[in-house]
Amino acid sequence: MLNYSSRGLDRVFGALADPTRRRMLERLSRGDCSVGELARPHRMSLPAISQHLGILESAGLVGRRRRGRVHRMRMRPGRLLQAESWIEEHRAAWEGRLDRLGKFLSELQSKEEKL
Repeated sequence: MLNYSSRGLDRVFGALADPTRRRMLERLSRGDCSVGELARPHRMSLPAISQHLGILESAGLVGRRRRGRVHRMRMRPGRLLQAESWIEEHRAAWEGRLDRLGKFLSELQSKEEKL
């Protein structure tokens, strides 16, 4: 099992739990953009957008570059890759368990049919 910082993963999964933040990441996956460009499709105030971006930054999912008054955001995929690895590792474990359960139930059903 890989060693993950649970605190870091908790922040990533917490950040991904919100649909607004997922849409922001989806937009950033197509390229860098300003905070104003990220805010445009959402019906919320700039302070609310800033809060969402702060959560994404603290989770390590986005980075910010300042040029004068313009803040440009970019996606940082490293944390997403860590989360993906964690999910994949656990998915494989659960699939194995479910396969064993299915085999057990099939054997149990065969035994009952013979009775």
